[in-house]
Amino acid sequence: MSAPHRTAEEIGRTAAGPRPVPPLGTQRAAADLSHVDTTLSNGLRVLAVRKATVPLVELRMWIPFGGDDALHPATAEVLAETLLTGTARRDRIEIDADLALIGGDLASGVDPERLAITGTSLADGLPTMLDVLADALTGASYADAEVERERERLIERIAVSRTHPRTIAREALQKHRYGNHPAVREVPQAEDVAVVTPEQVRALHQASVLPRGSVLVLVGDIDPQTVVGDLEKALAGWASDRSAVRLPALPDLTGGHVLLVPRAGAVQSQIRLSAQAVSRTDPGYAALQLANLAYGGYFSSRLVENIREDKGYTYSAHSGFEFTDQTAVVNVEADTATDATAAALLETRYELARLGLVPPTAEEVESVRQYAIGSLVTAASSQGGLAAQLAALAATGLGAEWLAEHPARLAAVTAGEVADAALEFFAPKRFTGVVVGDADVLAPKLAALGDVTVGEPA
Repeated sequence: MSAPHRTAEEIGRTAAGPRPVPPLGTQRAAADLSHVDTTLSNGLRVLAVRKATVPLVELRMWIPFGGDDALHPATAEVLAETLLTGTARRDRIEIDADLALIGGDLASGVDPERLAITGTSLADGLPTMLDVLADALTGASYADAEVERERERLIERIAVSRTHPRTIAREALQKHRYGNHPAVREVPQAEDVAVVTPEQVRALHQASVLPRGSVLVLVGDIDPQTVVGDLEKALAGWASDRSAVRLPALPDLTGGHVLLVPRAGAVQSQIRLSAQAVSRTDPGYAALQLANLAYGGYFSSRLVENIREDKGYTYSAHSGFEFTDQTAVVNVEADTATDATAAALLETRYELARLGLVPPTAEEVESVRQYAIGSLVTAASSQGGLAAQLAALAATGLGAEWLAEHPARLAAVTAGEVADAALEFFAPKRFTGVVVGDADVLAPKLAALGDVTVGEPA
């Protein structure tokens, strides 16, 4: 006879009462890495890490790619789309075929801060992947037909992207925070892309695709010492006396009003708030990280419990860090129905104030601490996740040591330090931001909350 079905509650209990939850084990370091962190003769920083869990290699390259020319965003986007479409030695088909033979791929993308190249291959195919990469870095041809084809596709994607509420809200927030700073131009104008020529793309490559000041991360089944020598040979032809162009420093946010950006007839609103934070190199970053998690950084946070679970104003609410070069901000996001927008903004600000005035309890701090450490260890457990984390750290001058040591920093943070960080960095007056939605409906209610002004339509 089969055993009777037991409910979850029955499974979790004994005759003496609820089953005790097992104690947490000792926290491990986020990574115990055999690695080399060095700079090649051409000025490229290389971080090579052995992680032989599977016979693959993950590649991440970040090239600073700032520019203040009016057409820079459009030209940079076309460059990123066509970088891997042909060289003097290989056409698009040959590039794809060579990568396919090693189970590999390469892709590129760009934002106002950097040109990023990502790739993966079988470990024994790494020499081929590096050869294709070097070929593109030193000899990308940007053939007229390829530029024209990718330019037209890009125009179509931009047209679609600019109809998305999240894109509209992001652009509005960037303009509100940073005015005319080059960082604002994340999505180029379609009409600018339409006039980009192959000659302009080639000129930008020559001027800006530079090794000095750039970062290459390799993670996988490799010998870090050997791979550095392989890179010196593979990238010997990629050299310049000039350095890659960094984005100008962003101005610090000092708080201020919330801008209501009209979007006529919208049935949903996007709330985006932002305040200055500290970078990962700051001694207070670990405490601020835990304060952010308690506020809105994970599913059991105060903000989610309030405006999602309790009041049902939104399906998704979140707060998190945005790092740009050596600076950082904390962002708060929520999408709500139009009729719930004012109430959701009120509760979002209320939770900001409450975090400082009624700081996280010892139990809350311990919960977010375990989540932060566990998330870090989990993210670093795969080759791709580890490569992405190290690339982000390396771009700000940090390396594998910071990643390995961060769990100990999180473990050492006290509840008092989290309370201090909450009071200092999450005060509502430190935040500025935007609300994108139907101004005819929202303006009277948002005006009643104070510090809300109406801007130009999106």
